[in-house]
Amino acid sequence: MSAHSSLPPYLLAFPGPLRDRLVAAVLSGEKVSTTGLLAEYEAEQEELPPVGERSVVIDSDGREVAVIELTGVRVLALGEVDLRHALDEGEGHTSVAEWRAGHERFWHSEEMREALGDPEFTVDDTTMIVAERFRVVERLRS
Repeated sequence: MSAHSSLPPYLLAFPGPLRDRLVAAVLSGEKVSTTGLLAEYEAEQEELPPVGERSVVIDSDGREVAVIELTGVRVLALGEVDLRHALDEGEGHTSVAEWRAGHERFWHSEEMREALGDPEFTVDDTTMIVAERFRVVERLRS
């Protein structure tokens, strides 16, 4: 049991190379925002996290690497995502179109469709997303 085990886990993507890149970007300070599907929260019957909530970022090996605090949570249509949010995801995208193409590949993946319980799941401009902003409050390992 760690001192942070009372905090909810913050899981980026699925375990593997993408999660590893995203966790590294969080630790380097490049990634200060992330995007989820409102449908994910609905599928898991979860409430949206409140601003100020702290959680523990978990890497692909299940290790706790950092504590983050949510500084903003917005629900908006995919077509309304702005360049600032896309850049702040820290994935190296230089345009909203590039950011969206990467996210569509993920959201249309077999793993994601399975997680949502919809083998035909697709997104469009009207798909509701959850845009979260956060800051690292404590690094647990380098």
